[in-house]
Amino acid sequence: MTGTSATPDPLIERRDRAFGRGAKLFYDEPLHLVRGQGANLFGADGRRYVDMYNNVPCVGHAHPRIVEAMARQQATLNTHSRYLSEPAIALAERLTALQRVTDSAVFSCSGTEAIEVALRMARIATGQHGIVCTDHTYHGNNTVVGALTNLPAGDTRHPAIRSIPFPETLRPLVPGEASADAYIARLKAAIDDLKSTGLGFAALILCPILANEGLPDIPPGFMAKAAALVRAEGGLVIADEVQAGYGRTGQWWGYDKVGLTPDIVVTGKPMGAGLPLAATCAKRDVVEAFRAEARYFNTFAASPLQGAVGLAVLDVIEEEGLIDHARTVGAELKAGLQQRLGHTPGLLDVRCKGLFLAAEFVDADGNPDAPRAFALVCALRREGFLTSVDGAFNNCVKIRPPLVLPREDALAFLDAFDRVTASA
Repeated sequence: MTGTSATPDPLIERRDRAFGRGAKLFYDEPLHLVRGQGANLFGADGRRYVDMYNNVPCVGHAHPRIVEAMARQQATLNTHSRYLSEPAIALAERLTALQRVTDSAVFSCSGTEAIEVALRMARIATGQHGIVCTDHTYHGNNTVVGALTNLPAGDTRHPAIRSIPFPETLRPLVPGEASADAYIARLKAAIDDLKSTGLGFAALILCPILANEGLPDIPPGFMAKAAALVRAEGGLVIADEVQAGYGRTGQWWGYDKVGLTPDIVVTGKPMGAGLPLAATCAKRDVVEAFRAEARYFNTFAASPLQGAVGLAVLDVIEEEGLIDHARTVGAELKAGLQQRLGHTPGLLDVRCKGLFLAAEFVDADGNPDAPRAFALVCALRREGFLTSVDGAFNNCVKIRPPLVLPREDALAFLDAFDRVTASA
């Protein structure tokens, strides 16, 4: 979303010159932030905002354990990965042990890089090229990975990619118990289409909780059936855990929340709590086949600094009980928002996976109401709560705070939600 103030802001004018006009800003009145602490962000005018959106600082903004680990390692040693260094090795060991389904890790600096590694890894492992994704997904923004973004089902502009309708119960392909099988049939058709071109089928990639699709309720049985079909067809399952992982759903991994067993797991944003850090993890033979053919090297990845900070993030999540906290506070937020169904104008549905929620709005005719969702997000910003919009129609208020969100701020958010929905 872009926005401009009624009176031109000198900082926005400087930004447009420095970055080039078109770099996105949130809200109709862009916000100048200068400091963060815990689940709080502070504007240049000193006003406090409750961060209900950012999952990069999953353990909280400026967490002292993370700051100390970052400073200590940088003051001691940081270099590329072609020397032996214990911290990055320890992070790979600990991360894959937590995932349970992987053995080895390839580190990078962003989710986009990690997804590209995953695609190359699957193609090398299978000897095939075709990829299936969902039709309203986002996995990154380079040329290769960006081709997956919002690709309509049936669109063949990218010969090696096919998309399928994302599975949901709110607007299903068919209603009732047959819904999961209807989506599986679309997956089978996409795989068959790729095979008919001679490109073959390498992988299905998805966010296990379908975060960018609007966090839909997934038809029961779909994920397990999809994984079984993919493997029967010779492909691999790639779980994009950049948003779903690191305790976000009230479990370590989104794939556990939805009953999916992946072959390749991608993690990113919250791994470094602000330090660029991402990983692509798989069984050792899959990773080693990738390394042998791709000869992958990333100057800033698998560094001592990444290792030290990544380990500190895991320590904080475990020692502060943040996964249990996310599950508890998320359930309370969900219950509060669901109580407003039928009473809040336009509120159609509330969906939740741990401390990740989507409140979907429609107009009087039942059509997705993106303008209202955006207006509510802007009104919540004026109330001191930072959210955004998401979903296939951009009509969902997206609520994804740091895992440390205090219960009292969650309850205050519900009060603010009432005020803005009554007036916006």
